[in-house]
Amino acid sequence: FSCKMGNIPILHSRGLNALFDAVVINRLNILEVVLKILHKDKSVEVSPFSLVVFRKGLLFRITLLLSGGATVLYARWQIMGTGPPAFTEVDNPASFASSPFVRAVNYNYYYSLNAWLLLCPWWLCFDWSMGCVPLIKSISDWRMIALVLLWLCLIVLACQALGSKDGQKRRILTLGLGFLIIPFLPASNLFFRVGFVVAERVTYLPSIGYCILITYGFCLLFLICVFFLKKLLVAALNQWRSEEQLFRSALSVCPLNAKVHYNVGKNLADNGNQSAAISYYREAVRLNPKYVGIKAVLVFNMLKCSQLSLPRPDFAAAWMNLGIVQNSLRRYEEAEKSYWTAIRHRKKYPDCYYNLGRLYADLNRHIDALNAWRNATVLKPQHSLAWNNMIILLDNTGNLAQAETVGREALELIPNDHSLMFSLANVLGKSQKYKESEALFHKAIKANPTAASYHGNLAVLYHRWGNFDLAKKHYEVSLKLDPTAAGTRENYSLLKKKLDQLQNKG
Repeated sequence: FSCKMGNIPILHSRGLNALFDAVVINRLNILEVVLKILHKDKSVEVSPFSLVVFRKGLLFRITLLLSGGATVLYARWQIMGTGPPAFTEVDNPASFASSPFVRAVNYNYYYSLNAWLLLCPWWLCFDWSMGCVPLIKSISDWRMIALVLLWLCLIVLACQALGSKDGQKRRILTLGLGFLIIPFLPASNLFFRVGFVVAERVTYLPSIGYCILITYGFCLLFLICVFFLKKLLVAALNQWRSEEQLFRSALSVCPLNAKVHYNVGKNLADNGNQSAAISYYREAVRLNPKYVGIKAVLVFNMLKCSQLSLPRPDFAAAWMNLGIVQNSLRRYEEAEKSYWTAIRHRKKYPDCYYNLGRLYADLNRHIDALNAWRNATVLKPQHSLAWNNMIILLDNTGNLAQAETVGREALELIPNDHSLMFSLANVLGKSQKYKESEALFHKAIKANPTAASYHGNLAVLYHRWGNFDLAKKHYEVSLKLDPTAAGTRENYSLLKKKLDQLQNKG
């Protein structure tokens, strides 16, 4: 290495030590010193001995370093002679070019190749001579772009290193550029001809400066990213200052989400802006009627009905619809008032009594619920939903005898209603009236053969009754109709265990 480089690398460590001493330890501003020496800074009275360069022994240490380097060079010249090594054109073609332009351009291209090796040390070769890097002989060669980019980067870095008002930034960039450039000068062909085109070994020391610059660049990039992330976070947090802003911010992200439109409309309705809420509910209904069927559609009806009821306060249907919506929104007191208002305007209103009974059932006011449903059936004896709810409520509260009475009464009035048959069959099964329960289950299944729950509950009846084969059959039919029925699947597993136990005993 020393032979090919002409032994100038001996000065590397001296130059780098001097740079570190001046820039880091003494915090020297190189541009300021140069301007003072050249008397460009007229505002400052300049005396050579007053410059910062003479403080704290810096001049002495630099002189000592230069003297040491010169002594080592002199010793080498005494031992090996002062003549430079002889190289051929194949070793360094650019240095033998007759045109100064070709030499200058190719030298600079070699610099850009070395810079690329520092950036991406993937394109490596054990020997770059013998035409490995063709000469650039024309300004139209596309490789001229590499030269321009290299010098643009160096000029920008040098301007920042010399002219920045931030002392820390200036010192870091100056030190990085110094470590990048000074060790590379002997391989630059500026002082003497070297015996290679590109050599990875000459980038070892410059890589220190490169690492300093890259690390500083990443730190700046990190700070910039933090700044923009902070801006984005603040913007997002501003969207969460209120419920309205939160819901509205989602409109720009998911404009096709029915739930977003529903929540915006609900927020507007809660704040009293019902006219504006209507458009959002309507859009929610349009986007996904299935999702908003219980919520947005009902609220949409509520708003329409409330508007219709303004000129006609005796509009009973509007009051009932309003009560349905209020009940779905768990505004139970308001819903009860709306239902009673509807009944006051229409005395014989079985559907309103039915909905009132549902409200009382939600509030666990069972007696009131039964009375409301009884009123519905008195006004409309064929109101199967009211009959069915009475049977189910009495069944769930353990009043099996009363549930059976109501069920039989309902079937006398509506003999072909399979839902009533099913509910009464469940009651009879719990009362251990298996034969009658079985007959009703079969009639219900005949009327509605695809109801998975009918087969499942009949299977439970057979299971309790001890008729395991029929129980197994109807469990399987039920699971075929509805494979997601967890209760039926669990009962079926219990039955199979029971059958296995019986088989093992046998």
